Amino acid sequence: MFTPRAPNPGVAVLYMLTATAFIAGTTLLAKAIGAGHLGEPLHPLQISHGRFVFALAGIATLAAVTRIRFTRVHWRLHAGRTLMGWGGVTLMFAAVAFIPLGDATAISFLNPVFAMMLSIPLLGEKVGRVRWTAALIALCGAAILLRPGAAGFQPAAFLALGAAAVLGMELILIKKLSGREAPLQILLVNNAMGVCIASLAVLPVWVPPTPAQWAALAGIGLMMASAQACFVNAMARADASFVTPFSYLTLVFAALYDALVFDVLPDAVSVMGAGVILAGAGLLAWRERRRAAA
Repeated sequence: MFTPRAPNPGVAVLYMLTATAFIAGTTLLAKAIGAGHLGEPLHPLQISHGRFVFALAGIATLAAVTRIRFTRVHWRLHAGRTLMGWGGVTLMFAAVAFIPLGDATAISFLNPVFAMMLSIPLLGEKVGRVRWTAALIALCGAAILLRPGAAGFQPAAFLALGAAAVLGMELILIKKLSGREAPLQILLVNNAMGVCIASLAVLPVWVPPTPAQWAALAGIGLMMASAQACFVNAMARADASFVTPFSYLTLVFAALYDALVFDVLPDAVSVMGAGVILAGAGLLAWRERRRAAA
């Protein structure tokens, strides 16, 4: 029988902040591989395959060292969650090869908005005016980042938008898994399933990576595993409505990495679009916290 962790908001925030730094780091390395900075560009399916393979290696090693004891595994929830996670990560890795990290990361913050919309038919939740207003504000921010009608129109931003939608579905399934299994068990099962899915999908496009690409793929996998561990532990130690807003700092890390490594600075449109999305997501997080406290 799994016993949930005791609440500890301070530790939860530290876990979430560490997760944001790692998540932004994975998109940085994915951009380096997908945009051809480390050799011939690799297909996004191959990048996501490397992410799952190396993440599983790290998590399996930790599970062996800690001698994890399995409790009941909710296979259907894990299968759906893994499929959505694999799809979202692959779309995100495809997007960052073509658009700034900050733009892709900002659009990815729409995933709680999509999760809110999906919660109506899937969880039977009722959505009031404040939550719909927050969703519309965030979607307006995404429209700004798409730059419709402008010379800077970014079709690849639709990849990030698709990633946000798919990851929103993943959030619904994570919510169903929350509190049912130990964090390490969730990560181990999720990444083992992810390797199976990614290995089948990558077969038609796989090519031998360069040594630098192997190193970057390993970095993506290990950082993603670390980010997942931090995220799950954060969610286990505090209410989601409290800790989720701290994930928005991923945007800060992504913009910082983009500027330092690729010399890409956000323009006025990027700042405006990101700001509008964060305003909508922040309003939604505030409303969720109020609902949880009621």
